[in-house]
Amino acid sequence: MINTRVAVAIHILALIASKPQTDLPSDYIAGSVNTNPVVIRRILGMLKKAGLIQTTAGKAGASLTRPPAEISLFDVYQAVEPKDHLFAVHDNPNPHCPVGKGIRSVLDEAFNEAQSALERTLAKETIEDVLHRLLLER
Repeated sequence: MINTRVAVAIHILALIASKPQTDLPSDYIAGSVNTNPVVIRRILGMLKKAGLIQTTAGKAGASLTRPPAEISLFDVYQAVEPKDHLFAVHDNPNPHCPVGKGIRSVLDEAFNEAQSALERTLAKETIEDVLHRLLLER
């Protein structure tokens, strides 16, 4: 299951993109997200490891490593979500049961299709798209 890391990471990147000339400390970002700065720093670390942001030692704030139009929501998803699949089939269904013996292959196919659809959808959206829609709502 996707937890809130993806949404928080998108929020962080959109905030950084919306203020490109401003060094935003984690306390400021945490105030916007309404969470603890430790959570923000952990996600910033994931985003940095994935190459989506850069930081400077001894200086507050982060900057995007590429334009917001070149950072897809799928990039963000990959940066902060475990590499496991979104869906998993329970372990050890009963091989002697007519349902149990085939459930894994049936669900694997359906779950793989759903995972692929999610990834395709996220790949079409960018941080710039998010910012654009945010500005339209104002």
